[in-house]
Amino acid sequence: MAHFVACNKTDDASHVAALFFKDVIRLHGMPRTIVSDRDTKFLSYFWKTLWSKLGTKLLFSTTCHPQTDGQTEVVNRTLGTLLRVLLKKNLKNWDDCLPHIEFAYNHSVHSASKFSPFEIVYGFKPLSPLDLMPLPLSERLSTDGQKRAEMVKKIHEQAKKTLRKRQGSMPRRPTRDGAN
Repeated sequence: MAHFVACNKTDDASHVAALFFKDVIRLHGMPRTIVSDRDTKFLSYFWKTLWSKLGTKLLFSTTCHPQTDGQTEVVNRTLGTLLRVLLKKNLKNWDDCLPHIEFAYNHSVHSASKFSPFEIVYGFKPLSPLDLMPLPLSERLSTDGQKRAEMVKKIHEQAKKTLRKRQGSMPRRPTRDGAN
């Protein structure tokens, strides 16, 4: 399961930790391990002390073995693709799209597991805006609400289409016995 959190390159370790607690730990609890790159904020005394005191082991990818962080790299590439497809040149509201992109990513069936991350974590398939019936027309119709609903549906449709296309074009890795 992936969580996409808007932040800035200039954010320090303390701010990143606050975001991590706000957006990840509140949903999943304390991690036993964290794998991260060797960015200076993840090598800081604050970061190391925080996780040491909380009992979480820090693991770092190495420049010699970047595959230790390969899963993150694949997710980041997918996120980049989804943002480019959905936003086109409208870069002002990229962070407004993140919750929808996160849901679409976690709702998509992954080729390796044959399940969506959402199903693996929660044990059921969530309803998406695409699953909902159109709202009945009434005399009192909010055009802002209707526009928002259409935008959410459009984002989910495009993200789902992009993920399917991307999964179909990914090269298959050979298994240990050499079969694909």
